[in-house]
Amino acid sequence: AAGKVEVSMPPVVEVELGETARIECNFSIPGNGSYTIINWFYVERHSQVKLCSVLSGELLENSTSYKGRLSVGRDNSLSISRVTVQDARPIVCQVEAGDHGVGENRTELHVYKVPEAPEITANKGGVSVKNRDLPQIATCVSRNSFPPPNITWYRNREQLHTEENKVKVSETVTRESSWLYTVSSSLFASVTREDRNSVFHCAVHYWLLGQQRTMESQNISVNVFYPAEHVTLLVLPSAALVKEGDNVQLVCKADGNPAPMFSFYKRELEDNWQDLSSLADANSGVLNLHDVNKSNSGLYRCQALDLDDMEQLEKDVELVVNYIEGVSVKMEPSSPLVEGDSVKLSCSADSPVALNFHWRDAKGKKVAEGNQLVLSNLTFETSSNFSCKVTAQSVPGLEKSKQVAVAVQGKPRIVSISSPLYVRKDEVVNLTCKAIAFPRPSVQWNINGTTHEYVENQHIASNLTVRVDHNLLQSGAMCKVTNALGTSEKHIQLLDHKMPESKGVIIVAIIVCILVVAVLGSVIYFLHKKGKIPCGRAGKQDITKPEARKDKIVVEVKSDKLSEEAGLLQGANHGEKRPAADQVGQTDVRC
Repeated sequence: AAGKVEVSMPPVVEVELGETARIECNFSIPGNGSYTIINWFYVERHSQVKLCSVLSGELLENSTSYKGRLSVGRDNSLSISRVTVQDARPIVCQVEAGDHGVGENRTELHVYKVPEAPEITANKGGVSVKNRDLPQIATCVSRNSFPPPNITWYRNREQLHTEENKVKVSETVTRESSWLYTVSSSLFASVTREDRNSVFHCAVHYWLLGQQRTMESQNISVNVFYPAEHVTLLVLPSAALVKEGDNVQLVCKADGNPAPMFSFYKRELEDNWQDLSSLADANSGVLNLHDVNKSNSGLYRCQALDLDDMEQLEKDVELVVNYIEGVSVKMEPSSPLVEGDSVKLSCSADSPVALNFHWRDAKGKKVAEGNQLVLSNLTFETSSNFSCKVTAQSVPGLEKSKQVAVAVQGKPRIVSISSPLYVRKDEVVNLTCKAIAFPRPSVQWNINGTTHEYVENQHIASNLTVRVDHNLLQSGAMCKVTNALGTSEKHIQLLDHKMPESKGVIIVAIIVCILVVAVLGSVIYFLHKKGKIPCGRAGKQDITKPEARKDKIVVEVKSDKLSEEAGLLQGANHGEKRPAADQVGQTDVRC
């Protein structure tokens, strides 16, 4: 045995599809002899098929599928290029060394192809918790691998193993025309309602360079069908806040999948139930009530019917529509009011909730709180429309109002006239007479003209357009306001517009006097500067003015029947001589 040729080779050589496989063949010959020939074979069906020979360093290929893909290195290793899946077989290296005989060994050539990412598809039809047979959850497919990989299944990251009546896995392996493998795996498993939130995935396991590798699919969820166990019935908006005029939704929900069929009912008298399903959407479970009022209050019921097992669940809810009605205002005393009276207004209303009362005047200004308003010492000006606003603090937006008119009666009172009025003869003027009264009065003028009346609440205004003549200037106009309780009248005085001009004459005369005094002062100052007036205590000079006239300004006022006519301006120059003491002024000037 010591004189034989010994050949050593690696037990396994792995190479990726399409790459080059290098297979080493190391040998030893006794006495350091040399080999005669090296033969390479592949094994097929327990028979050796010659690939090539190496003689004196020259490669001699046989006519096989390997021809053109073989080469030998200086270390006698065999290289196979462009490896295919058919090359995955044992390779034999045989060394002949003359008298030392023949030695051989073999290597398992493994060819691999990494599989594509697994494709997972969920059962689109969904699965039911009540299926007697295990329902199919999903299918996982791994394509174009060599050799075929293994597929495992997971639920919520926990591996599933075959278990009777709970988990089953069905797998098929297909070799394609490319000699690559496609593996398909289907998962069958029982489900519960908790699996509505479960996620599933598959994993592909394959070997590479002596190590197992794993490639995972994406997560998928399955539509799980299960019957409802609970039903809820809600009022939107909140049942405590529903008020008249609101649009209300009754929303019925069940925790089953698919959602059951919904029906709605309202309890009537003697425990009879009115079917409201025609007003609702049976699939969505929503009953819409528009513009509700207190007649919509009552007990409502939702019934949920599971079409799979025909089981029925139901839920009731009480709907209370908050309202305010019967708002009224009582006035005490109810008899007609006159100026100086007092009145009490009382506001009342009906509602199932606590109410607040507020009083506002015609301008919207808040004047009081509470259900009573007391008005004392009434006048025409107090007359107005007051409103009682009723609100419910616990139900935002629920409010109603009631108006009441407080009318103070009395004979007319003229509050304004256009008197006195300055006019010119033949001028067209407007005479105004304003009064306040209730009941509504009538306005009369004692002269003819065009009249226009304006009424607002208890106020009335009458404008008379008339041309001024001599008689109108002399007698004026009379405004007479009358209602059922009495009459008031006032006289409008008209004055000639020339009168104010005399006041202008007086003003001009005063200005002229002021200018004369200013000029006289300037002349004295000028003479002083020129030395015309000597300085010193001893020097005295008489300054004798020429005889001057005193100017007098006389305002004469003649009163007529109005006592408002202006006086006439008269200037008189009487030419009187002044006394000597007035004519001569002694001036003691010290420079």
